[in-house]
Amino acid sequence: MTGLEQRRRLLGTALCAPVLTSLGASLAAPFSSSAHGASNDSARCAPPRKLPPIPPAQIDRAIAQLDELATAQMTRTGVPGLAIAVVRGTRTVYAKGFGTREVGSGQPVDADTVFQLASLSKPVGASVVARQIGAGGVSWDTTVRTHLPWFTLSDAQASEAVTIADLYAHRSGLPDHAGDRLEDMGYGQTEILQRLRYLPLHGFRNSYAYTNFGLTAAAISVAAAADTDWATLSEEAIYKPLGMTSTSSRHADFAARANRATGHVKRGDRWVVGPGNMPDAQAPAGGASSSVNDMAKWLAMMLGQGMFNGKRIVDAAALKAAVSQQVQSAPPGAGHPASYYGFGFNVGMTESGRPSYSHSGAFAVGAATNFVVVPSTGVAIVALTNGYPIGVPETITAQFFDLVQFGSIKRDWATLYGNALAPMMKPEGSLVGAARPASPLPPRTPSIYTGTYRNDYFGPLKVGERNGALTLAIGPVPIVLPLAHWDGDVFTFTLYNENASPGTISKASFLSDRVTLEYYDENGLGTFVR
Repeated sequence: MTGLEQRRRLLGTALCAPVLTSLGASLAAPFSSSAHGASNDSARCAPPRKLPPIPPAQIDRAIAQLDELATAQMTRTGVPGLAIAVVRGTRTVYAKGFGTREVGSGQPVDADTVFQLASLSKPVGASVVARQIGAGGVSWDTTVRTHLPWFTLSDAQASEAVTIADLYAHRSGLPDHAGDRLEDMGYGQTEILQRLRYLPLHGFRNSYAYTNFGLTAAAISVAAAADTDWATLSEEAIYKPLGMTSTSSRHADFAARANRATGHVKRGDRWVVGPGNMPDAQAPAGGASSSVNDMAKWLAMMLGQGMFNGKRIVDAAALKAAVSQQVQSAPPGAGHPASYYGFGFNVGMTESGRPSYSHSGAFAVGAATNFVVVPSTGVAIVALTNGYPIGVPETITAQFFDLVQFGSIKRDWATLYGNALAPMMKPEGSLVGAARPASPLPPRTPSIYTGTYRNDYFGPLKVGERNGALTLAIGPVPIVLPLAHWDGDVFTFTLYNENASPGTISKASFLSDRVTLEYYDENGLGTFVR
């Protein structure tokens, strides 16, 4: 899924210089309105210069060091399980698992162990869309409403104009990770997509903000054009033709696999099984699962520009558009150039000036994934783990491509990624770490606060009383949370889910006929009216 909200920012934006993905930015420079056009700002990556071929023996040596790279990261972090595959040309030349599928189980990870892909679902899904474009009936420029007529944004003109390309490039104007907290509350896919109309838009086609459910709307419209559901379309378009027999976009299929990796989180110095994540609502954006053996087949197709085993699987032109710069996802900064996004892919250049594309995925409840393709080398790598995001897969893929290009590791990638990802797992809330007032104002009688409150975006909220204490109930199948008094008309509650890290504290501030929930107010929509 990929949503730890604004502070989460999946490692999603490829830098032009190193094979490094940065935490995504919410603002971007203007870009061409053409779905096939790249951004037109002056900070674009420089055109690739002609580079000499990499000696095959240097690639051989890089592959030979993968066992050591993997073992070093597992020793450093203790992450329970890891699997890696490398494709060279059209062949899988390395595929191996390390560690365990679940702590304490004794079950080893191998190259067929199935992991949740999290946001690697986006580029895989983009290849599904590209295949449908080649088959006819849709294009990147097809408006979403052509096949999903009920999809609505808060701006009428944007609703009519928004295309598959706009949503796959995260340039619709929807705010960062729009809809993710609705998913945590238990709303289903259609209900979440319908509620996006209440969110403010921030610059239609002239801004970048990473969303799971915006992209999901585009994918669902493509499935509707094919008169099927997304999981079935993905099977028919990509998984079956490539022989990806362990891959699915249904969580039930993942849960039924005998050889599957369980997600883990860290508690102190120990890795423990996480609470799990069922991401069917955002299946095109974060709901796929696969093994590295299966992902290697997809990478071979990508390196083949849509060809696999001599057969055309995906239209080359539609795929080329997906891995081309479509929007600036982060401006240039100290020591690094601007970053770019295609249609479901991060695109840029490596430090040696070679075009590349990549993506990372993460679930805070126990998954971290990454792949990198550098077409001019004829090499691609994927790394899947069953631990929450601390930079393990990105470190390994970056070290590997350093070895491929330069013959040595150029940077301390583990530290760079660890520092970049650390903020993702911090608890949220203005009262985190704060001491309760020594002499708080007392609350009023419970009946002043109890009742049902309305909110168009989040739905109803019920404040009740249980054994003299207040509770709030929220969501379609209500999540009941105790309220603790803080000061006067301010109470607090705690949350732990995919977007709320352990230790998250939210204020519930009552005023007259309304209550504002701090955790749900990131877009100014957190006020519920009685």
